[in-house]
Amino acid sequence: MSELSLPPADTPLYNHPLPDIEQWLQAQGCRQDTGDLHRWQLEKATWKAELALDIEELTIRYLGAGVDGRDIQRTFKYSLSRQDVENAVFSGP
Repeated sequence: MSELSLPPADTPLYNHPLPDIEQWLQAQGCRQDTGDLHRWQLEKATWKAELALDIEELTIRYLGAGVDGRDIQRTFKYSLSRQDVENAVFSGP
């Protein structure tokens, strides 16, 4: 895969073509669900998450990350910059 050629990090996600968003997610370590292409999995050393590219927002669910073992779900509008979403999502629950 060639080097990422994404818009500037302060560009809202809605100004990124879908292939660029997919490439960005892959660069962050996400794996696309082959049966449900808008869903992605992410596994870090201390947490796991599922991401979904929904119509109006990106949804992330941190699996078993709550104090009681429940999932923590957050949503991020595509009007946020890629950098803001990256900082919020990939820093963990």
